[in-house]
Amino acid sequence: MKSNSKLLSAFRTKLIMYVVSIAAVFALGGMVTYQVTKAQVTVSQEGKVTTVRTHADTVEEVLKELNIQVDEHDELSHDLKEDLTSGMNIKHTKAVEISVITDGEENTYFTTAGTVGEFLKENEIVLNEHDEFSHENTDSITAGDALEIKRAFQVTLDDGGEESKIWTTAGGTVKELLNEQNIKLGELDRVNVESDEEVSKDKDIVITRVEKVTDVMEESIDFSVVKKEDDSLEKGKEEVVSPGEEGVLVKHYEVTMENGKEVDRKLVKEEVEKESEQRIVAVGTKVNKPAPVKTVSVSTSKADSSNSSNSSESPNSGADTVSRGDADSSKSYYMHATAYSAQCSGCSGITATGINLKSNPNAKVIAVDPNVIPLGSKVWVEGYGTAIAGDTGGAIHGNKIDVHMPSSSAAKSFGSKKVQVKVLD
Repeated sequence: MKSNSKLLSAFRTKLIMYVVSIAAVFALGGMVTYQVTKAQVTVSQEGKVTTVRTHADTVEEVLKELNIQVDEHDELSHDLKEDLTSGMNIKHTKAVEISVITDGEENTYFTTAGTVGEFLKENEIVLNEHDEFSHENTDSITAGDALEIKRAFQVTLDDGGEESKIWTTAGGTVKELLNEQNIKLGELDRVNVESDEEVSKDKDIVITRVEKVTDVMEESIDFSVVKKEDDSLEKGKEEVVSPGEEGVLVKHYEVTMENGKEVDRKLVKEEVEKESEQRIVAVGTKVNKPAPVKTVSVSTSKADSSNSSNSSESPNSGADTVSRGDADSSKSYYMHATAYSAQCSGCSGITATGINLKSNPNAKVIAVDPNVIPLGSKVWVEGYGTAIAGDTGGAIHGNKIDVHMPSSSAAKSFGSKKVQVKVLD
């Protein structure tokens, strides 16, 4: 009995050991199977590559296992809900926050672009060739970058009447723009805006070029007329003893020019370069006496006496005739002469006879009293020349005339004088 009991106990022990061995084999096989069924995937993030074996079903699950959070703006090579497969290469690019400042206005962007050029293309930001940009297209993008853009615009520049369009950017001053364009200003030049004012696309820049030059002009000085009595010359006749000669007056003007056009003129100096010479005229005072009448006594009849008496009247009637020589056919006056110009403010320039003096500034015209010299008469004026009596004046009465000059300065230079005037027709 004892022997059977020992055999039974040994059998049970072997059986238990066999069962345990079988269980161990199955357990080991299960573990091997579990490991073999894991998927192997590669995850790349910010240059770091991680290879893992996982039983995760989706991309999202494996990223959670690796504690990788995917934000809204991040770039992921696969959809989070995509089924995981062995050999999958998952690439995750973290988005960075940068700012773009355009003409002072700031906007925030999240991007996964590697370079500035890629970022601009990604966000359809186009730069003009004249725009100013703080970065190069090849620069790498890093978190916190601030890309600054200054948009270019055109401004109109009028330099002394010559207009041009210039590209510039906001923030610069007028002075800086002129320096960029190598535009120099003279001491007298004017600009319509202040030099430290900011350039604006809504306001043109106008430069007025100002210069002062000296203009030297020569004017003639009329000669005076001196008349001397000459008893060797018949009364009523005149003879020029010395013709006289005009002098020369040199005037120096300071002329202000703006953009090449005269805007002001000031007389700064005048000097007599040559004195005028007097004209000397001899005026005849000689009076011819009639020849004496001889009386002849003849003894005749009454009839003859009568005839004789009649014949004696002819010499007597001739006794009152005085020979005055060849009288001048034109009328001559000595008149007080002044001068005027149609180039004045408010002057119409049209004479009483319809002559346009503004269109004909060199026309020889005098204003007269029509009661003395008829309008339309051709006249000669001493020191002025041949002219037309084509105008009148409120102050022109009697022996007064007003001669027309091409400019106000010439009229002032003429002054006031006594001249001889001859009416030619």
